[in-house]
Amino acid sequence: MGDEERWTTHRSGTIMQASSRRPTSFGSKNRKTGERKPRRRKKTIGILLLLLAVWLLAVLVYQMHKPLPEGISYESRVYRMQQVDFLHDLTYPVPGREFTQERQIFDRTIEMINEAEKFIVIDVFLFNDYTHEGQEYPKVSAKLAKTLIERKQAVPDLDITFITDEVNTNYGSSANELLESLKKAGIRVVVTDTDPLRDSTPIYSAFWRTFVQWFGQSGHGWMPNLMASDGPDITLRSYLKLLNVKANHRKAFITEKSALISSGNIHDASAYHSNVALEVSGPIIGDMLKAEQAILGFSGGGTLPSYPTSSGENESGPYAVQYLTEGKVYDHVLEEIGAAESGDTIWMGMFYLADKKVLSELTKAADRGVAVKLVLDPNENAFGRDKIGIPNRPVAAELHSEVPEKIEIRWYNTTKEQYHTKMMFVDRANGESSVMAGSTNFTPRNLKDYNLENDLLVRSAADSPLMGEIRQYFERIWNNQDATYTLDLEEHLEATTWMKDLVYRIQMRLGFTTF
Repeated sequence: MGDEERWTTHRSGTIMQASSRRPTSFGSKNRKTGERKPRRRKKTIGILLLLLAVWLLAVLVYQMHKPLPEGISYESRVYRMQQVDFLHDLTYPVPGREFTQERQIFDRTIEMINEAEKFIVIDVFLFNDYTHEGQEYPKVSAKLAKTLIERKQAVPDLDITFITDEVNTNYGSSANELLESLKKAGIRVVVTDTDPLRDSTPIYSAFWRTFVQWFGQSGHGWMPNLMASDGPDITLRSYLKLLNVKANHRKAFITEKSALISSGNIHDASAYHSNVALEVSGPIIGDMLKAEQAILGFSGGGTLPSYPTSSGENESGPYAVQYLTEGKVYDHVLEEIGAAESGDTIWMGMFYLADKKVLSELTKAADRGVAVKLVLDPNENAFGRDKIGIPNRPVAAELHSEVPEKIEIRWYNTTKEQYHTKMMFVDRANGESSVMAGSTNFTPRNLKDYNLENDLLVRSAADSPLMGEIRQYFERIWNNQDATYTLDLEEHLEATTWMKDLVYRIQMRLGFTTF
């Protein structure tokens, strides 16, 4: 019997010849057509998609909750001070022309630079002269750069560090000529690396971290600059980076002599915005430098100068001051509102107001008999371009419907600028009043350790000079003393608010917001 065939006996006794080939298994009769391969391929693709989904979910969860970089979400101890200065920029319409401006913050910043002898540390979110076609604004960014360069030339040993956000390089698409001029003058420029921060748009950021970040952003820009049409073109990869909506949003101007914490940027298209600032001096400057050193630590920026600290044993003064960043601002905002009692007044001037806990605490305070008075930006202007009123108009409509007689709301009367203030003043009938001011909008992105933010918290007697100035500021714009600063709530409670409310709620739920 050869190798090619074999014999077997059928159970009926008949001898039958059988092929030496093995019988084919069930389902493989169309082996030559390859029908089982697509089935295996589909299974393989399904497994790979499942693994990818698990990976993206893991990236999403981790990047939302990962440990913060060391030194972020910082809270200084309480310092006692003899003096705290309040500054404001205020833009408002006047008869015979579109508007006028009272400008204190930028002018004081220039003075601080010219007074510095040892070091200057500036951390500011927006610093560029890009505008939309046909727009004209004061050249504040170029003036600041020129002042810094001239001061460095006059005092060669002066240590100057300029920290800013990558929005000013169009997320790596192009060099910023103003920043380049600072570098050439021997000034250290640090563009913040926001990747170590937690992700505030987690669905998108998980995709970006997995598939896009590896390619960088630099290159020849070919897409129009939607932030400023006269600015340089942007690469697609830079737009993809932008969609993570992460920022170093701080505004700090620090020298060895004093420090100014502001809501204002040094940015031409922001030059007419209304802002506020607080200026302090003394050992708290050391805490501010520690908070800024944290940014340099994860952005490859080197080391800042040291500043002598104090135990506080010999400090005295009417003002108790703390420096707060990121989530520590949130803690104290809720604490200050929660401590307000019947007979107190909560004044708030706010560019963006959207955090649910803050809104809930304001409602509870109003129910306790606290007078709550909000001055809000109508969210209708962004550097000369129209906006649709989100988030403040839906938020105002919600508060008005829930407690119509207990929370008073007025809109700032903007023209082509923004009411960019971020300040809360708790004017207490008994005990110390308090003020919080700085870079922080009262929104989840700004309060919950996503953006980099900074505020000063000051407590003192209600009749102290500082609290008197801030009270006067709010009463002036609320009561329209000598100009029409604010408008009635009804001015911007239009019939389409429900549509904006829907968009606002979807954005808040998914994290797809710029506020």
